[in-house]
Amino acid sequence: MFNALVVEKDEDSGKTSASVQQIADEALPEGDVTVAVAYSTVNYKDGLCIGPGGGLVRKYPHVPGIDFAGTVEASGDDRYKPGDKVVLTGWRVGENRWGGYAQKARVKADMLVPLPQGLDARQAMAVGTAGFTAMLAVMALEDHGLTPGDGPVLVTGAAGGVGSVATAILANLGYDVAAVTGRADQADYLTSLGATRIVARDDLTEVTRKPLEAEQWAGCIDAVAGAMLGRVLKQMNYGASVAAIGLAGGAAIDGALITPFILRGVNLLGIDSVMQPYDNRVRAWQRIASDLPMDKLEAMIQPATLSDLPQLGKDILKGQVKGRVVVDVNA
Repeated sequence: MFNALVVEKDEDSGKTSASVQQIADEALPEGDVTVAVAYSTVNYKDGLCIGPGGGLVRKYPHVPGIDFAGTVEASGDDRYKPGDKVVLTGWRVGENRWGGYAQKARVKADMLVPLPQGLDARQAMAVGTAGFTAMLAVMALEDHGLTPGDGPVLVTGAAGGVGSVATAILANLGYDVAAVTGRADQADYLTSLGATRIVARDDLTEVTRKPLEAEQWAGCIDAVAGAMLGRVLKQMNYGASVAAIGLAGGAAIDGALITPFILRGVNLLGIDSVMQPYDNRVRAWQRIASDLPMDKLEAMIQPATLSDLPQLGKDILKGQVKGRVVVDVNA
């Protein structure tokens, strides 16, 4: 038996509820590798899965948690042996397959990545899916030619999970980071992560009819989308790239924004953290271990337990979670 956060749905009312329950090992889904989970995190998708049912969960009862890190307990695959340290992000774990909010998980071996040297399980989940996605975005910008001497790089939604890690990674690599936030009280936090300037969210959401604005940004990691992304595209340097993650600000983008792509050669790079090839996942985690300063990582961490998750699921949907929430599933 092991403890897990279980989300159940009342078939009559359609309402869901979440509670910590004991589950038998036999109830785990089929898979090649059983992992003794140490830590997971809280992401926006987790909030949707824990909450009133946003369509992400297909079958109840359900164990959320879209990532986890731990130790292999049993394996039917030669690539992993008992005692190996592993991490998992993506593959719809925690959405349509039981995830990391449990003391045990069983998954296909292809979903796992060896935990890189330099990171322990707690640190890996301080990074989590959000930090993994942030590193994918940094890699994408650099693969398209961005270097630290090119000029300032904008990070939107900078106080959130993706934005916090992106800010810390870019600053550690020597980039001039401009961090966007809607809360003035986050300025000190973002500066501590390495941001060299703070940009007010309102400055990037004001409606303007200009097809192009003055060039300001050598690159951008955008975790908001919507109206803000539209405004940012108008301000990108010639040939610059925007790595776009998430739709917190909505999916609608003005069709007239084709102008930056035609007249300035701007690249819009979609970042998908769910189905990344194995080699790219390994590369991203190795770079996280080498390029993310651990002191900055520690400053982002908020500890939590399984019993805290029902409330945290609500808080993250309201935008009230700062940095990285690390869930100790055994506490």
